[in-house]
Amino acid sequence: MDIRAILMGLAFAIMWASAFSSSRMIVLEAPPLLALALRFAISGAIGVAIARAMGQDWRGLTRTQWRAVVVLGLCQNALYLGLNWVAMQWIEAGLASIIAATMPLLVAFFGWIVMGERLRPTGVAGLVLGLVGVAIIMGARLQGGSDPFGIALGFVASLALAIATLSVRGASSGGNVMMIVGLQMLVGAAALGLIAPFIETWDATITPRLAVAFFYTVLVPGLLATWVWFELVRRIGAVRAATFHFLSPFFGVTIGAVLLGESLGISDVIGVAIIMAGILAVQLSRQPPPVRRPPPAA
Repeated sequence: MDIRAILMGLAFAIMWASAFSSSRMIVLEAPPLLALALRFAISGAIGVAIARAMGQDWRGLTRTQWRAVVVLGLCQNALYLGLNWVAMQWIEAGLASIIAATMPLLVAFFGWIVMGERLRPTGVAGLVLGLVGVAIIMGARLQGGSDPFGIALGFVASLALAIATLSVRGASSGGNVMMIVGLQMLVGAAALGLIAPFIETWDATITPRLAVAFFYTVLVPGLLATWVWFELVRRIGAVRAATFHFLSPFFGVTIGAVLLGESLGISDVIGVAIIMAGILAVQLSRQPPPVRRPPPAA
């Protein structure tokens, strides 16, 4: 893996993890689904405009890419992020990022059990480690008063993202990456825009903190991180790119502690370390073995 891919992976992990803290700032001051629909509409419009300026056209998308647009728009944006934003009304950003970090473990588990994908013993051990880490954190948090409903919503959100990930493999091939990013945001905006007005009313006061958090979330985790992810997958493949997810729990709880003053207990530190080890083991087990070259002839 070259240095550019490593830097892209680190940047993605940091941007992805930071979204939980900025989203937490938003949902504490504004209705989550309406705010998220507005975010997707703005991000999608900007993404499509950038794609057009880059010479990309939706008419050039393949059937696989169109499927990715719809599946990601509904599962990743409307379901995953919608449920996460609702959940973060009751749970902290760091806890939400830990729950979301179980997504690679869910992908590996369902790929193994449902789709019959081969998982090496290292990967099975990684799944067990991930489960142990989650159990440690959830046990301590529930005893500490964390909201069970918010935690449950977070896990349902991760399940939706895992299903989306399994459904759209290969979507980054064929180019038009920024157009895919923009269009799937618009699909999410349309889905939430149909649902949110029946559930919420806009009663938020626009404060500097809300405005900064909102536009940061629109531009950085919303557009930039998604584009970096697709480019990283296209550069090194989905399996190797997903290895960087093991850093997300660490960055998520760290950013939450620094920006929002969220508390970190010893159970959180131990659980995060175990989950990170589990995710890394699962992803490394799914990488193809190195090709053995025959020794040069004497």
